[in-house]
Amino acid sequence: MLSLRQRALLGGIASGALSVGVGTLVVFSYINTRVLDQFDGALQDRHTQLVVGLSVATDDPETLRELIFDPAYSTPYSGRYWQVTDSNGAIYTSASLFDETIAEPPHASGETTIWNTSGPDGEALRSAYQKITFEDGTEWGVTVAESRSELINERSAAQRNLLPVFGLVGLIGVASSLLLMSAIVGPLRKLRADVAHRWDQGDDLVPEDYPSEVSPLVEDLNKLLHRNRAIVSGSRKQAADLAHALKTPATILRNELSELSDAGVDTEPAEEALARIDAQLGRSLARMRATNTGELTHSRTDLSNSVERLSRLFSVMAERDGKTLVSDCEGGLLVRMDPQDIEEVIGNLLDNALKWSRTTFQITARRTDNGIELCVEDDGPGIPESARDEAIRSGSRLDTSVMGTGLGLSISVDLLAAYGGKLELGTSRRLGGLACEVNITT
Repeated sequence: MLSLRQRALLGGIASGALSVGVGTLVVFSYINTRVLDQFDGALQDRHTQLVVGLSVATDDPETLRELIFDPAYSTPYSGRYWQVTDSNGAIYTSASLFDETIAEPPHASGETTIWNTSGPDGEALRSAYQKITFEDGTEWGVTVAESRSELINERSAAQRNLLPVFGLVGLIGVASSLLLMSAIVGPLRKLRADVAHRWDQGDDLVPEDYPSEVSPLVEDLNKLLHRNRAIVSGSRKQAADLAHALKTPATILRNELSELSDAGVDTEPAEEALARIDAQLGRSLARMRATNTGELTHSRTDLSNSVERLSRLFSVMAERDGKTLVSDCEGGLLVRMDPQDIEEVIGNLLDNALKWSRTTFQITARRTDNGIELCVEDDGPGIPESARDEAIRSGSRLDTSVMGTGLGLSISVDLLAAYGGKLELGTSRRLGGLACEVNITT
């Protein structure tokens, strides 16, 4: 379906083209009529001149060639001719007709008749003819004619002079369509931007800020924003309540297992199962939270601040294990993610690197052409390329020698996917171990 912008543009161009086309036809028709009237007026003037000359030369019509002076009448086949015929049928012509004659209209009256006829060699002529009776009683048929090519040339010249004008009018019409399109689409662009900002700020849209045609839509959007905020808030609250409700039973079970372990009972399988239950619940709750937030949020989280804060926390933990965390993050990095979700991703990746690194792990964040790139690397054993897909699959653990649930990477993948981001595993060029590369669009 065509966009409003395309519809407005095409509609404006079509209406402009129609207006220019109709205007061109009307003006050209007027020009043709005007040029024809001027042509016929000049023809009638020459006819009058010939009648006046003939009135003093009825006794000797041959002298008309001397009385009617016009170089075109003296040039053979010049395109301008005169002819007189007496009552006896004798014909006298201008030198330009040479030995040719001009046909007379078949039903001529006492009024001047202007009509199209043919001349020498079939030349198209426009002729003025009238029967004249002078005071001496003689009757004459008086004809003047001129080539219609002159008429056609005059029309063409007038039309050519006006074509640039109509071209300019057409360009003005297209420019007006573009301005009209901007004026129509402008409120919709403003509405789109306002919806994005008002979602983050929690404010309502003001219907009076928009044209009356858009105001009902704005009111409906206000209702929809309220409803979506309520849904998201309710979903996040339910996830938080569920997590809180599960903590107490899990803590009781963990304490019971601890007492049994102190009594000499082997509880390691049960403790590992409980840890995986906790991790799976955490993953499901995180996915629920992200799914209800990722596509709706337009807020910007300060990634630089989150990386700096978590780097300080994990640096302390690394020192306890005799390891080192190196942090290299550009300032002012903003991502379109909920702060809790992006920090959970960073925390999972740093926790994984802390567990598997031998002496050093590193976090870097920088701005790229496509968004933000965050990379966590370590100098541990890494993950073979053939096993990387399995490593981020739900519940997969490639190595059980280190405590954990194996869900950190898959939780990070789910959270990033909710916001259009992605996580890729590779080999660190700097440290030789695993490299977890996160790409987030801004």
